[in-house]
Amino acid sequence: MSNWTALLIPVAAGSLMAVQGVLNTLLNKNLGLWPATLLVHLLGLAGVGAVLIFTGTGFPTWGKISTVPWYAYLGGFINVAIIATVVLGISRLGAISATTAIIVGQVSTAALLDYLGLAGLTPKQPHWTHLAGLLLLVIGARLLLQK
Repeated sequence: MSNWTALLIPVAAGSLMAVQGVLNTLLNKNLGLWPATLLVHLLGLAGVGAVLIFTGTGFPTWGKISTVPWYAYLGGFINVAIIATVVLGISRLGAISATTAIIVGQVSTAALLDYLGLAGLTPKQPHWTHLAGLLLLVIGARLLLQK
């Protein structure tokens, strides 16, 4: 896979996240925050179940569950918080402002995770171009958030 193709995959993920946030906000307006969040997770469970069944991937070997670090299981709980906070942000700020703030938080946290080597990542030395990019991201976010 080329670097450009590999880069398009997370770009697609970012696009899908923006659409998902708007759709989840629509569910929130009609059902309420927690019922909408529950419905999103039930639909996600059905979707993942279908992928496992139709791809023949199968379910994990349950014996491996005890070998996973305890903090790896926090992702499911964090996902609930992500959906709720994205919905609240978009419903109060609009899609562009909320998504801009989300991206700044996401990239800043990702930089810390990378630089500190947390959660099993190999630590990376910050390069001046990374720091300059983070600064430009914050400046760009400030411009997008101006009224």
